[in-house]
Amino acid sequence: MLTYIAEMTRKSEIARTRARRAANNRAASRAVRKRSAPRGGASEDAPYHHGALHDALLEAAERVLERDGLSGLTLRAVAREAGVSHAAPTHHFGDLTGLVSELAAIGFRQFNTAMKLAGLAGTSLTEKAMARAKAYVAYAQAHPGMYGLMFRTERIDMTRPSLHEAAGAAFAGLAGAVGASRHEQISEQALSLEQAAAIARAWSLVHGFTMLLLDGRLSDILRLLPKGTGAETLLDAMLRVTGGRSPGT
Repeated sequence: MLTYIAEMTRKSEIARTRARRAANNRAASRAVRKRSAPRGGASEDAPYHHGALHDALLEAAERVLERDGLSGLTLRAVAREAGVSHAAPTHHFGDLTGLVSELAAIGFRQFNTAMKLAGLAGTSLTEKAMARAKAYVAYAQAHPGMYGLMFRTERIDMTRPSLHEAAGAAFAGLAGAVGASRHEQISEQALSLEQAAAIARAWSLVHGFTMLLLDGRLSDILRLLPKGTGAETLLDAMLRVTGGRSPGT
């Protein structure tokens, strides 16, 4: 009997030891998982590779901007669109001004590319100018949210290097094309009154037309046009009346 009791005691002790070891192992596993889990419940970089989140956030911001407008563009909305933690946009851009400024820089670069490609069309200065003007309007129609943001000075920080450079390149392209139409070199550092007037006239014409078009303010005029004509036809007629003067003329 004593032998039986001793044997059962030994087995019970072994069972308790195994139970303690199993419990310790489970606790250790939970601790490892807790340390490995991302803060905030979502990994900032998932599902992106390292270094890609910055660009992914900007792409998400552009989608939000075009879908929901500038009023719907918030850091949280961008994070949700990208599927990352709410802290991710702040980490990469600081605040909303930083984010929209970098987004506007992308817009200007896209716009500059479109204008350069348009400048390759046609042979005469008038044909090139009209092609650039149409490309200007076409970009705004394709990206109305981005185009509006690019000229919302109160929402963007023009001192940010990327935005300052991209916007400066857009102005340089305009000034250079206006200079070509005048058969003269226009300096980006100093303008004569006549040069400034030519640049302002060209920009005002197409920018004003574009804003009226995007805001639906040309609907009454377009409705009264002859059948088969539209906004592009109207712009073409305006440019011909002004001798083809437009952004890039």
